[in-house]
Amino acid sequence: MKQQACAGISRVLIAIVIGGMMTIGATAQTEKILYSFTGGSDGGAPQGGLVLDGKGNLYGTTQQGGSNSGGTVFELTPNSNGTWTEQVLYSFTGLSGNSDGAFPYGSLVFDSKGNLYGTTVFGGTSFQGTVFELSPGTNGTWTENILYNFTGGADGGAPYGPGLSIDRAGNLYGTTNTGGSNGFGVVFEVVAGSNGNWTEKVLHAFTGGDDGSYPFDGPLLVDNTGSVYGNTSQGGTHDYGVVFKMTPNANGTWTEKVLYAFKNTDGTTSPIGALAFDTHGNIYGTAYDAFELSPGSNGSWTEKPLHLFAGGSDGADPESGLVIDAAGNLYGTTNTGGKHRGTVFELFPGSNGNWTERILHRFSPAGGDGIFPYIVNLIIDGSGHLYGTTSGGGSSGFGVVYEVTP
Repeated sequence: MKQQACAGISRVLIAIVIGGMMTIGATAQTEKILYSFTGGSDGGAPQGGLVLDGKGNLYGTTQQGGSNSGGTVFELTPNSNGTWTEQVLYSFTGLSGNSDGAFPYGSLVFDSKGNLYGTTVFGGTSFQGTVFELSPGTNGTWTENILYNFTGGADGGAPYGPGLSIDRAGNLYGTTNTGGSNGFGVVFEVVAGSNGNWTEKVLHAFTGGDDGSYPFDGPLLVDNTGSVYGNTSQGGTHDYGVVFKMTPNANGTWTEKVLYAFKNTDGTTSPIGALAFDTHGNIYGTAYDAFELSPGSNGSWTEKPLHLFAGGSDGADPESGLVIDAAGNLYGTTNTGGKHRGTVFELFPGSNGNWTERILHRFSPAGGDGIFPYIVNLIIDGSGHLYGTTSGGGSSGFGVVYEVTP
């Protein structure tokens, strides 16, 4: 991005000034490869994160491979001996017959009935991507149903983002970073009708101005009131991206409010990862550094950098967003740094309000344990185990599913 070069200079300078606030802890956890993709019928190059069901099974997508080379939806099931078994639930037809979609990039989301929902970047009737549903059958098979075909026009196109979110009513929310009435991407909702058909509604079309442009974040946050939160990688008052809130109105329209416009004065710029809430209503995320947004009594929000990644052993370019555990600790990945292949890290708060980074895993230069976790969001289970994917590396070079265990 055009801001990244100057952003890197700012991060280094600021890290020199306040680097003493935060120290790098030693590696204290162990990574385990649960599955290494071959790039064949089992899929390859997963670009999305994972979702966990109540039985401990993991589900995700690959944007390559499958029986038709159009990508897959897969399940990983743990075995009693500690190994995991992969099963392809669905192979997209890809470029040879793209009405069902092709190349799923994002994470999946479950509804209360056990159906899975996701997006594809290409394919569909207009070759601009789809929103799809996979429904489990009694015989172990899964059936795909296309809920919406993007046209690339005012409705948005090519939803190249890390997945969908779902509210209590089963409505789906996501973003596209292309299309829309102004060409800068949209926030959309897909709603089921009484007849079983689904309808897409554009909640906001970004203008490229102060409201932001090119949303590229992880799954949107949906709060208990039905408001939706996300970020854009560009636009805003200073053209370094924004964090926004979408609020539903009584008449069915939605209103966007910019909670914070990044300035690149403290190293944070161009957010593209998922956001996370804590129990106090603070928002956490990454914008090439880790940040916190705290709400004020007057409706304003205050930004605070939590850790400034200067490269080297602590990692660099955290693009995945953050997840939070019950104790308020934050977890994420960096796309580079560590041993040059990226890291898994933890940020934990101290009594003085400062945060300390601890490296949980550094991906090895050889790449057997995965390389470049990119924008993939981690998930955390009830025991504090972390799960994620890398799009490259592994035994065949087509990415892995990994676990980091306390």
